[in-house]
Amino acid sequence: MSLPLDHIVIAVHDLHSAIHDYRNLGFTVTPGGDHPGRATHNALVVFQDGSYFELIAWKAPEDAHPWWPKLSRFGPGIVDFALLPGTTPQVVAQALARGLAYQPPVDGGRLRPDGVELRWQNARPATPDLPFLCGDVTPRALRVPEGPVREHANGVQGVAQLRVAVHDLAATLERYRTLLGLEDVPAPAKGATSLQLGRTVLKLETASASAEAAQRLASQGEGPFAIGLHTTQAHPLGLVLHGHTHGARLELIALPGALASTAPRPHAQSVFA
Repeated sequence: MSLPLDHIVIAVHDLHSAIHDYRNLGFTVTPGGDHPGRATHNALVVFQDGSYFELIAWKAPEDAHPWWPKLSRFGPGIVDFALLPGTTPQVVAQALARGLAYQPPVDGGRLRPDGVELRWQNARPATPDLPFLCGDVTPRALRVPEGPVREHANGVQGVAQLRVAVHDLAATLERYRTLLGLEDVPAPAKGATSLQLGRTVLKLETASASAEAAQRLASQGEGPFAIGLHTTQAHPLGLVLHGHTHGARLELIALPGALASTAPRPHAQSVFA
């Protein structure tokens, strides 16, 4: 089953500040609008590969929202990620038939600044090591803009890698095998393994795999904690200052062949929140 990465959610305290900072980092940021019936509004950083960052903030506390408690307790940062199903009910039904629990699909929507209303259906997993599903009811192009908004001055083309901290790698791998309908999955090595989600590598890491995964598990539990971005430029974010990514750890990875004409440089560099 093909379930590519749809988007990564970055919760922030102040949306206007986050938009300003991400634009200063060389990203093209598109205002997303308000979520009817919710206290949230968002902005999008859409990439050439079709995935995007959702920068989301609250106009008022919302304890019933799955991400508000994370923001209020742990501060801004990566809080979740979604895969793109053909239709959400179909994927949920297939998962349930294989013994994997997902909550029933829930209708959602957003009112864009230009007055266009778009709709989708989300379904959340029973465990935090898995992504939620976000399937469009209205055309995806209404939710995820196309064209020049996907071009970024810093050369970022898309999400190369998403790192997720997990406690029990064998159990998590079995859940992903079931969700994705895979016959088998890669064998773990040194407390980690990787799965391919479309053009994005999903790296599952236990506490023994990296200090970053261990810190995430100790402080917040399971979930996504770092993003690798494909870039065509050698030093797009070399002067990033502490705090300008609003809690999101970003790692810049050379797009294969893109930097062949530049002088030798490290393959990747980290940008810390």
